Amino acid sequence: MLIDCPWCGERPLHEFTYGGDANTTRPLESTNKDPGEDLAAWMDHVYLRANPAGPHKEYWHHVSGCRSWLIVTRDTTTHIIDQVAFAAPRAKEVQE
Repeated sequence: MLIDCPWCGERPLHEFTYGGDANTTRPLESTNKDPGEDLAAWMDHVYLRANPAGPHKEYWHHVSGCRSWLIVTRDTTTHIIDQVAFAAPRAKEVQE
């Protein structure tokens, strides 16, 4: 599988590490500070994951290249990559 890094161009998979699902958001700290509620949200976030078939957004880190974090949209059944973008713009969108 080749990943087309926006900075370095098309590179082999062994230059990247998988960073997880790019569709999830981290749980926010609860306002009432009840540790049980935070723990349950974190347990769900870490351990309860979907295994989708079809197009899926994933984080990939270009470890042996430009060291950028990327969001790769990949079909999980065929491994065909439809889109690759830097993850930084998405992180900025989540903060707003």
